[in-house]
Amino acid sequence: MPELSAQQMEIAQAFNSQGSETLAGRMGIKIIEASAQRVVGTMPVDGNTQPYGILHGGASCVLAESLGSLGSALQAGPGRFTVGIEINATHHRAARSGLVTGVATLAHGGRTMSTFDIVITDEDGKRVCTARLSCLHRDAVPGESRPS
Repeated sequence: MPELSAQQMEIAQAFNSQGSETLAGRMGIKIIEASAQRVVGTMPVDGNTQPYGILHGGASCVLAESLGSLGSALQAGPGRFTVGIEINATHHRAARSGLVTGVATLAHGGRTMSTFDIVITDEDGKRVCTARLSCLHRDAVPGESRPS
């Protein structure tokens, strides 16, 4: 794993300190690496399963969107925010235990939009899901700390 810069460490720590008040926090998503070109994170299978005891497809989508949205925010830059406008996912195989790892890689980074390809694998390195997320970049409204 590459060494993280001070900014990347700060971003990962801020994301990872989210508690149960956020969806990513409730699902146990942790960021390992974060830059405008690549975001890596993990999520436990336990607690994120469907009735058959396998990883829920929606959980894979939440992991993909969390990683891609963080990358998009970094790509958009300071004073801007991003909103997801499209996600698609193909579920290849079941994961029953352990951690899954998602790697979001920038496919397109423009002034108004970014797209990330996200590959989610199990602990054996087998592909569980392939997703793509596109986000729209917006200018922050002056005086507001977050978009409404």
